[in-house]
Amino acid sequence: MKTLRFGIEIETIGQTRDAVARAIQTVVGGTVQHIGSPACYDPYDVVAADGRRWRVMADSSLNADRSRQAEVVSSILTYDDLETLQEVIRAVRRAGARVDSSCGIHIHVDAARFDVGALRNLVKIVNKQEQLIEHALGITEARRSRWCRGIDQSFLAKIERQRPSDLEEMNRAWYGYHNRAPQHYDHTRYHGVNLHNVWFRGTVEYRWFEATLHAGKVKAYIQFALALSAKAINARASSSKRRDFNPATAKYDFRVFLLKLGLIGDEFKTARLHLMARLEGSAAWKGERRDRRTAASAPTSEEVGDARAAA
Repeated sequence: MKTLRFGIEIETIGQTRDAVARAIQTVVGGTVQHIGSPACYDPYDVVAADGRRWRVMADSSLNADRSRQAEVVSSILTYDDLETLQEVIRAVRRAGARVDSSCGIHIHVDAARFDVGALRNLVKIVNKQEQLIEHALGITEARRSRWCRGIDQSFLAKIERQRPSDLEEMNRAWYGYHNRAPQHYDHTRYHGVNLHNVWFRGTVEYRWFEATLHAGKVKAYIQFALALSAKAINARASSSKRRDFNPATAKYDFRVFLLKLGLIGDEFKTARLHLMARLEGSAAWKGERRDRRTAASAPTSEEVGDARAAA
């Protein structure tokens, strides 16, 4: 996961694009340029000291006066850039930007290492765990119905039946025809896992994330997206059988999923805490909490196995 390149879009309101761009400049250095075109976005570019380009632009979907719409679009980043990104987020927050329910975060992972098998795996893994992911990430029904819809079941059935053997066949399955010239605002883009961008921009886009200017949460979101991508790329095969969502065991179930993605150990402890924070139950024990058992109530062999799986 640490070798995958990525980018992020963070939608904010409450501060001008010029002020947000200058806040980014305090971290990455370089110069701020008011590009201004296309006029609908009125973009400002921050050309960092290392030559990479960050952009701040308007977004008409945001619930604010146009002068106070500021979507931050990062340069292409690597895992080693996470600390810099966190400092950028803190600087933007200090400059007066904020988020509300109209804002979101989109994470793009370089699709260069996704062959057709990896894309199939990704769709199947997400379909299996989708309810758990959506609850963990706090996706509202309003956002799910419009901006980040779930896996299209007809698309899933098609790729399981036809087993596309290359990206061209996967393109036909995604669009329903061979789309040789994808356009930016294609209607298929509004899914939590947006494969339209594979052919339009060369990335897999994850659109699940509620906007935040909490640097630790953003880091956790990126680690999750990278780990999920790496799992899909490296897996030999995946099951798509949809998992039922059980609120009582959700925290435990999601922790096991995160561990299977490779988010193990102290390095990812904070990420796990952020990602599991909305879920109920115990992260370490499935079913009745261990500390509520009577002394005479010994765990079953199945429960012992569950505990080991989560360790």
